[in-house]
Amino acid sequence: MLNHIVIMGRLTRDPELRRTQTGTAVVSFTLAVDRDFTSRDGGERQTDFIDVVAWRSTAEFVSKYFAKGRMAVVSGRLQIRDWTDREGGKRRSAEVVADNVYFGEAKRADGEAYAQREPQDAAPGAFSGYTAPVQSSDFAELDDDDGDLPF
Repeated sequence: MLNHIVIMGRLTRDPELRRTQTGTAVVSFTLAVDRDFTSRDGGERQTDFIDVVAWRSTAEFVSKYFAKGRMAVVSGRLQIRDWTDREGGKRRSAEVVADNVYFGEAKRADGEAYAQREPQDAAPGAFSGYTAPVQSSDFAELDDDDGDLPF
């Protein structure tokens, strides 16, 4: 059987690091994940808010390096929990148990993350890449001529 999930989205709030009675680190956070398609009626993208929980060193990593608004890529498994609410009603919750959490965006030299930018004339969601500023020193013109290439 296979239970593997990979999601990418922005944290909706700062991660909450807690410890169990035995001292094991656990962190929980929610990712806002845009769907790949737009709705038929208004053409707007819908967003799913997915609960994530991470344990041990992954939990400590997330609490140290991630904050509200940061893009994260989570790899793990889907877990369904049954529980009883205060009124005695049966409830069911789905969450992703993270095995690995990765940065979903590059980091500039000043420590701020690059923002995802969409061209002004593009349809919403048509562009999903990240753009980084290009400096003239990043490119150099080649002066030599390789006239005798073997092909």
